[in-house]
Amino acid sequence: MMQSDLSKLGPLAPLAGIWEGEKGEDVAPSDDRGTEHNKFHERMTFEPIIPVQNHEQMLYGLRYATVARRIGETYPFHEEVGYWLWDPVERQVLRCFIIPRGIALIAGGAAEPTSMEFTLVADVGSETYGICSNRFLDREFKTVRFELTVTIFGRDRFHYKEDSLLRMPGKPDLFHHTDQNILRRVSG
Repeated sequence: MMQSDLSKLGPLAPLAGIWEGEKGEDVAPSDDRGTEHNKFHERMTFEPIIPVQNHEQMLYGLRYATVARRIGETYPFHEEVGYWLWDPVERQVLRCFIIPRGIALIAGGAAEPTSMEFTLVADVGSETYGICSNRFLDREFKTVRFELTVTIFGRDRFHYKEDSLLRMPGKPDLFHHTDQNILRRVSG
């Protein structure tokens, strides 16, 4: 997709480029099934792709990758790759991604072409916006719901907050595995 076609990306258009955030906050299950808090640095890249045609459906999108490193550490503790897609007819934003822990999600939600904030959701068992995990994660850290809210603050800054609700054996309540960061454009 050429630069002049970014307008077809609807609410995703401002995300095209490379972004970094230095003040990420992660609340996750610790090794002993308690809670750990991690501060992290993150780099996200969003690259426009050619339009995707599914018969009558036309999707416009961004190929993306994210890498997160705990502050002070060299190696990533989290990575993911996938696509953010805009369906202008259905007025839906979709995020399709894979995490190399053995989990894949398709999350979606309503938006307008000029929306500066949108929320995407996936539920385990859903045939449209759903979650699929490997056997270990399904047994020990079953993601039953995923929620993501993105808020775009103009051309050079955006915020996201994710909440992955996990069911863990022996725990009566769902665990809220949350991640959030404010990212700033570094290129694009």
